[in-house]
Amino acid sequence: MNVTERFNRKQKQLAVLVDPDKLNNDQLESLTATAQKAGVDFFFVGGSLLTSGVLNTCVKILKNNSNIPVVLFPGNTYQVSNHADAILFLSLISGRNPDMLIGMHVISAPYIKMSGLEVVPTGYMLVDSGKPTAVTYMSNSFPIPSDKKDIAACTAMAGEMLGMKLIFMDAGSGAQRTVPEEMIQFVKQSVDVPVIIGGGIKTEEKLESILMAGADIAVIGNKFETNPDMITGFADKIKEINKNISS
Repeated sequence: MNVTERFNRKQKQLAVLVDPDKLNNDQLESLTATAQKAGVDFFFVGGSLLTSGVLNTCVKILKNNSNIPVVLFPGNTYQVSNHADAILFLSLISGRNPDMLIGMHVISAPYIKMSGLEVVPTGYMLVDSGKPTAVTYMSNSFPIPSDKKDIAACTAMAGEMLGMKLIFMDAGSGAQRTVPEEMIQFVKQSVDVPVIIGGGIKTEEKLESILMAGADIAVIGNKFETNPDMITGFADKIKEINKNISS
């Protein structure tokens, strides 16, 4: 099964977001072992800025210590590693910065083509989280207001019509609040591709409410960087939700 097929599974899934700059090798190996044992579905790897030059090392550690697919979640054109399984080819469809819509993609396309990575076209949407985040600053774009579910739904529909295989709605790293459940539900009803939600998911209760609102995949990073043992509880919660859905 390729990574794109994994995204299209009917069950709810969990992705652990790994920023190579924030974990040393020992911490990364420990997190990987915990995620493997818990049955995490994906590792997403990337950050708004990577300053330590350890992307390849990070990906290799994840690959060598687990059988979890490693998917690049790049913050810029330089965050490419052919040691990963796939890359989210992100187009920031919620913004109007041409570089983030198509410009950077033109620059990176030949390198990604040569890498042999599985490419997953992804409509990336920033949603206001109550405070400025690194991704809004680095992308030089405004997020969708959290009370404008109609704008979010129309944006997602346009992304799907343009050929995006995933819709990724992100409140951003360190978000004060998550993408609203009402917005998630409205977007999910408007598209037929998987919907990914990230940013500000700090409790199992919030994870459940986001998934039950319609999210197919939840992405959690900051919480697991400081408390990697929490991965097990979050993964168990998703298993419980999937069991209840199927029964």
